Amino acid sequence: MSATSARPSHAALPSGGAFILKKALISALVALVLFSLMIGVRTEAGPQGGLIYWTRFGDLAALVATVFGGSIIVELLRQWWGPIDKDSLVPKPVQSAMSFAGRWLAPALLVFAFLVPVIFYDQRYILDLSILVLTYVMLGWGLNVVVGLAGLLDLGYVAFYAVGAYSYALLATNFGLSFWVCLPLAGILAAFWGVLLGFPVLRLRGDYLAIVTLAFGEIIRLVIINWQSLTGGPNGVSGIPRPTMFGIPLDNSDSGLAARLGIEFSPTHRLVFLFYLILAMALLTNWVTIRLRRLPIGRAWEALREDEVACRALGINTTTTKLTAFATGAMFGGFAGAFFATRQGFISPESFTFQESALVLAIVVLGGMGSQLGVALAALTMIGGFELFRGLDQYRMLVFGIAMVLLMIWRPRGLIGHRAPTVFLERNQAISSDLVKEGHG
Repeated sequence: MSATSARPSHAALPSGGAFILKKALISALVALVLFSLMIGVRTEAGPQGGLIYWTRFGDLAALVATVFGGSIIVELLRQWWGPIDKDSLVPKPVQSAMSFAGRWLAPALLVFAFLVPVIFYDQRYILDLSILVLTYVMLGWGLNVVVGLAGLLDLGYVAFYAVGAYSYALLATNFGLSFWVCLPLAGILAAFWGVLLGFPVLRLRGDYLAIVTLAFGEIIRLVIINWQSLTGGPNGVSGIPRPTMFGIPLDNSDSGLAARLGIEFSPTHRLVFLFYLILAMALLTNWVTIRLRRLPIGRAWEALREDEVACRALGINTTTTKLTAFATGAMFGGFAGAFFATRQGFISPESFTFQESALVLAIVVLGGMGSQLGVALAALTMIGGFELFRGLDQYRMLVFGIAMVLLMIWRPRGLIGHRAPTVFLERNQAISSDLVKEGHG
């Protein structure tokens, strides 16, 4: 069979006005059901405590009509173009240019990250947003160890984030320990809780594992709320010490960094220090993850992700493999939590809800599970992109959901779903025919 005959023809596709109309009506009906309660009816608590509501049927009808018309246009374009592959859609020169740009994208982003405080020194909002993006980049890279490399669906990753934050906050406020002493302790405590989570879920996988990890995250949050004598309960922990530059405070005192350097004090100095601190922590997370992937434990994680039964058949200890994945990912989450606590100066249980776990998991999945660069791009897009719709609070999550659906349709493996293998032959090797005979290999 030739290559031409192997491709489906235009006649093989369903066509006709009835088919297009039927598909558009189904899409419009689905949109009506999904958006009727999200847009058509708006509810909130009234002044007397009762529930009041108002309708927005005009907006709902406009959205359903848009879906109906868009479905017709998409189907007409699909039948007009016919089945096309990637090579026919993107010309060769464009593919070469995209490949060249992809090789230089990571170094360019790294250089830009180092220059952000220099370029936007006088813009506090951009510096704060950059610190937030780098925090989620670090969280994404930590969760990528568990989900992307080991294939363990973790919906309670925010628990380790909370453990790291509260560990630093309580140690610093009660015992007067510095940030540099509490940072490794927060990572160790978070890794310990990661191992405690790993033991009960050794025999679970898939949906059951997700439910247990989700419950673990909620248990940690409820413990933080109810153990008021230790954590402060809903009131949280305030007065958390700010980090110092190896003992030198970043304030306006005579012993501060500005006074010692003989320069004018500026509150931006602390923001710049925090930016480079989280950048260094994120780069360290990336470097450790890449190194671990090339070690036997990293290849064991990937084998566990592909097929746990085959992993056992190869003699790999799946118990140790799962526990190390949970502990490593939790450790990075604890580091990020400690930085979050010292950056904010105040933490409360409201900062560690399930929405944070869902956001970090979405960053990992949308960026491409196992892809370091993809996770960074997804964090930049999602956290920075949210700011573009800050004035559209009612439609913010709607736009976010539509973008996720479209990305999963066009890029089901994430933004960057491909990465180079950790083990490969640098050159071809000839194998003797005696080694591949039956009974010999």
